[in-house]
Amino acid sequence: MTPAEIQARILYRDALMLVIDKPAGLPVHAGPGGGPNLERDFEHLRFGLPKPPALAHRLDRDTSGCLALGRQHKGLSRLGKLFQEGQIGKTYWAVTNAAPPAESGTISAALKKLSTRAGGWRMVVVDAGEKDAQKAVTDYKVLGSGGGYWWLELSPKTGRTHQIRVHLAHLGCPILGEPQYIPPGSPRPSAKLHLHSRSLFVPLYPRKDPIQVSAPPPPHMIPALTACGYVTS
Repeated sequence: MTPAEIQARILYRDALMLVIDKPAGLPVHAGPGGGPNLERDFEHLRFGLPKPPALAHRLDRDTSGCLALGRQHKGLSRLGKLFQEGQIGKTYWAVTNAAPPAESGTISAALKKLSTRAGGWRMVVVDAGEKDAQKAVTDYKVLGSGGGYWWLELSPKTGRTHQIRVHLAHLGCPILGEPQYIPPGSPRPSAKLHLHSRSLFVPLYPRKDPIQVSAPPPPHMIPALTACGYVTS
């Protein structure tokens, strides 16, 4: 992205933190093979500081929305501690094309990373007592439905890799556009992944109110969200 393009994605900025609206389809950092990534454009977000900001957490390549960056060592350290202690509230929106079993609930299913025959990996639901199992908890509620879609708000209480994607597939309502956590033999989806980091609630300063930041849903999610009752502001 050009300096103007990435700067236009800033949702919040202060001395310690930036929150940007990450586009879907772009990895946050370079993988083993290199290629385009969001991190290489952080140089355009220095705003007078000697170093560019750094990632305080991660979003999947195909997930859009709120992404927090630490602007200097103090900000990055404080954000890292808050994320580690679970003090940062994270809200996601997802669209599924199958109904969850209830209008709201909590998904508590431990996850584990497994290697695949093709040399990759995937997350799987396992018994909580299994070796290397990681506790994973996600609250959800249905915000609307229509046109064969369901609009869900999700609040992960833990921060496991692919947590929301695996939990919704485990619940029987995989995310629209989900390419990996679908039954074997299913056709590859034609839609993009409909998962969006809607908002962050960050108690960054002890003597100030928590910072609340929201990101608008990306264009590819608007048609399905609209069918579910979402109204653009």
